[in-house]
Amino acid sequence: MEKQLSALLALLPEAEALGAIDKLITDVTADSRTVIPGSLFICLKGATVDGHRFLAMAAAKGAVAALVEDVPEEAPAGMTLIKVADTRAAMELVVPYFLDYPGKKLRMLGLTGTNGKTTTTNIMRLILRKAGYKVGLIGTINIMIEDEVTVSHNTTPDVVDLQKTLYKMVQSGCAYCVMEVSSHALALQRVAGIEFDCGVLTNITQDHLDFHKTMENYRAAKSLLFEHLSDGTKPNKHAIFNMDDASSPLIMAKTKVPVLTYGKASTNDIYPLSFTVGAKAMQLELMTPVGEMDLELKITGEFNVYNVMSAVAAMLAEGISKEVICEVLDGFDGVPGRFQLVEAGQPYTVIVDYAHTPDGLENVLKTAREITRGKLWVVFGCGGDRDAKKRPIMGGLALDLADNIVVTSDNPRTEDPEAILDDICVALRTVPEGKTVVRLADRKEAIHHALAHAAAEDVILIAGKGHENYQILKDKTIHFDDREVVLEYWSGKND
Repeated sequence: MEKQLSALLALLPEAEALGAIDKLITDVTADSRTVIPGSLFICLKGATVDGHRFLAMAAAKGAVAALVEDVPEEAPAGMTLIKVADTRAAMELVVPYFLDYPGKKLRMLGLTGTNGKTTTTNIMRLILRKAGYKVGLIGTINIMIEDEVTVSHNTTPDVVDLQKTLYKMVQSGCAYCVMEVSSHALALQRVAGIEFDCGVLTNITQDHLDFHKTMENYRAAKSLLFEHLSDGTKPNKHAIFNMDDASSPLIMAKTKVPVLTYGKASTNDIYPLSFTVGAKAMQLELMTPVGEMDLELKITGEFNVYNVMSAVAAMLAEGISKEVICEVLDGFDGVPGRFQLVEAGQPYTVIVDYAHTPDGLENVLKTAREITRGKLWVVFGCGGDRDAKKRPIMGGLALDLADNIVVTSDNPRTEDPEAILDDICVALRTVPEGKTVVRLADRKEAIHHALAHAAAEDVILIAGKGHENYQILKDKTIHFDDREVVLEYWSGKND
């Protein structure tokens, strides 16, 4: 991909060019480490790092131009500086154009919501592939281009990485991209240059208030996906809403494209006629616009009923046949770290789940309770440097819904782990008779405690990290995988 610098400048009428503009740009990047000869380097000002400090490094690696807000006293020799008021705003215009707007060439299906996005996007990807399409996926766990998989670092990548990923999908022949769209990405314009074809709202419950400050702001950020669905020229657009979520009617009023709804009530386009939840499977009968779907699912839990309904709605909106949808759903056995059963030869049930919000924890605890014959254990914590208001709420939910609670660390980041536990334990000061609360900041020790004390027919839910195989501490990131801890513990027991 190549563009003339003068063509990029035409997108920025108020920019000031300091140097020659008759240059060929071969790449665009905001990371000085990835600069190649002919690059346009974008100087971004972050919370801790200012890209302007790396101008000389970028020039030494071959960058021929740079987008800047501040002009240095001495510019690197031979580098053209493009001065703009806001390099992030300029990046949102330049990068999609440089890559020929890949987000307008793919059918873009965007899912937003607090919980359920990962499971739902994975279901949709499998259905679309079964229908004969080449599909890309961008999500919390990974990025997939057909069978090529890379690990995700953000739910939604930044503008440069996202556009380059979409470009690669186009080059690989993909017709679809199924994408988890975070509230951060919408608020910070990371999805600039993308024309979405379908927007799906799973739910909106408390999360990310460290960033958004209020639930109103959080809802407003999610709403942006649906407000802009009518932008552009693509045909057959849809918005899909969970009508059992209080935010849906508010956001639905702001969209101008056809709507499909799902929920428990028979007034919805898609609703359950019946469902039976088992320990490892679920029977679900759905009413849909194309008739009844009788499903035997290898995933379980009422929250997964909603995930399935949202996926069905999106696929019907895309014209996928009922037969293909049912065939894939009957074979879908879940996503790593989402109500994942861990089998290590133990006499009780162990489940690992990513639930890290009040609503997420409540959902998985309620599902775990349905399959528990003995005592229900929960091992959980809350992330540091994140929404502290949810900590006592999650503590209260654990006390209400579980029998034995083990409070521990999640990703403490720069916070004192004990201080995070203090916040959670505000709700655990009065413990009803028959319940226990144990506080162990070391996550491995906490998991071992539950594994050592659980009895046959008990269920242990280890919540918060799910698929993650790391733990972020104050001064380092270490390898840590809840599932591995369980397997290693029982491997030692069985030796």
